[in-house]
Amino acid sequence: SNTWQEQLKQAGDNNDGMHFFAFPDDVNRGLLVVNHEYVNPTLHKNGFAYIDGKRPLEEVKKEQAAHGVSVIELKKDKDNQWQRVYPSSYNRRISNLTPMKISGPLAQHDLMKTMADPEGVEIMGTLNNCSNGFTPWGTYLTCEENWHNYFVNQNKDDWNQRISHRRYGISTDNKANKYAWNTADQRYDATPKNDLPHQGFVNEPNRFGWVVEIDPFDPTSKPVKRTAFGRFCRECVAPSVAENGQMAFYSGDDTRGEYVYKFVPKQRFEKGKTPHTNDYLDDGTLYVARFNDDRSGVWLPLVHGQGALNAENGFVSQAEVLVNARAAADLLGATPMDRPEWATINPHNLDVYVSLTNNTKRGLDFELNAANPRPDNEHGQIIKIVEDDADPAATQFVWDIFLLAGERKGSVDKEGQAIPKNLIGNINGDIFSSPDGLGFDQDGRLWILTDYDDDNAAMHNMGTNQVLCANPTTKEVKRFLVGPRGCELTGITWSPDYTTMWVNIQHPGISYPASDGVTRPRATTVMITKNDGGVIGS
Repeated sequence: SNTWQEQLKQAGDNNDGMHFFAFPDDVNRGLLVVNHEYVNPTLHKNGFAYIDGKRPLEEVKKEQAAHGVSVIELKKDKDNQWQRVYPSSYNRRISNLTPMKISGPLAQHDLMKTMADPEGVEIMGTLNNCSNGFTPWGTYLTCEENWHNYFVNQNKDDWNQRISHRRYGISTDNKANKYAWNTADQRYDATPKNDLPHQGFVNEPNRFGWVVEIDPFDPTSKPVKRTAFGRFCRECVAPSVAENGQMAFYSGDDTRGEYVYKFVPKQRFEKGKTPHTNDYLDDGTLYVARFNDDRSGVWLPLVHGQGALNAENGFVSQAEVLVNARAAADLLGATPMDRPEWATINPHNLDVYVSLTNNTKRGLDFELNAANPRPDNEHGQIIKIVEDDADPAATQFVWDIFLLAGERKGSVDKEGQAIPKNLIGNINGDIFSSPDGLGFDQDGRLWILTDYDDDNAAMHNMGTNQVLCANPTTKEVKRFLVGPRGCELTGITWSPDYTTMWVNIQHPGISYPASDGVTRPRATTVMITKNDGGVIGS
């Protein structure tokens, strides 16, 4: 694209989580909804442009337009293959420049007010949209992950006291960690300005880190930030729905030593009701997990007034608990995990699987525990949670490590040296590292997508990132496909009959700038079908 306005009409960058929604009255039509997590600064061959220390606003707005979500209509052709439909009234882009409603406990709260939104009711945009979820009533849920990298607070004294900045790692430098948007767009400068209403944009970071609900079938609808889910660097929001309509949504906070959460709506899902008649997601309980060493576990409620979550500890109301969910989880004694990523639900028994992608600081900055047993955990693991009575709302569970990713026993590195014990896994089948994306198909096959640095010497025997398929009973793992060098495999979804699979190739060749003046590596959505038209994986 040449301008930011044109970028708003084009696909965003770095495709990540996605979901396919079939039309209720026509399974041969559907909407593919795709997250666009971030843009690649390394592809600026000479780095960002600065004029008098500021990035050009037009360039920043173009990057903001490349974040967010795409809604794309697809239709089967005469050869039974899915094709894009355009023009289509359903096709649209949702970006960092799209107005969004604030809903739930933080709506109109002082913590959400800025000089641009003194009422605390509307946020401009979403960003760092990593993984996703969906609802049984047909809406898309996108998750804001590493939003903290876009903000600065240069007042270090204020930063030290403001837990909503410090606990999430907002930069105190004059330029934000990745993009330096703050030099062109004042919204991203969260340094308190005492001479401005609401201290300028000191609360702008509080307006990111949420679950955003999007109705893909209503192109005129405004996306909604659902604040009852809590605020953190959320990777995913995986739905579990029992036969009686009881719901829960599981999430990982994708940072070393952070936590696994679930949100349980107060109301049960009733078929026939829609978000327009019943806002299920504004009222419920946020929980954080404690994994005990005896393989039992408990969901700890993040509820103001319970336990240590009181004014003495800085939680004046439920709003403070939700904005500072990490700090609340700290106080309750939740279990720090090895970078919780995706969650997925086995449709046959509602068991929950969570990927813990890696943590090279385990054993140094973080103590070993039964759920995170390896020091310098380069390869990660997948953990399984079994709720009491298979009830998504249960507060007790048992857990086990489904598998430890890593090398086979007896493996050697490229120098012929024995692989250290902490890098040995227990995989029955094809080895892999750093499980990230997860998804179950209708037949109960567990699909695993990986995200590791394939230039890392520890990955010498792994090859490039890949998609694998696991049997949840036998734990046998088979490789399904591999991606190009430098990429992450992500965003798995299927057609309703599971004869089509889509996956995303994110940041291929990321370590190589576009130096030939002709080509550059680009994120891609890949569609997969079998030659015989059968179910993928069968």
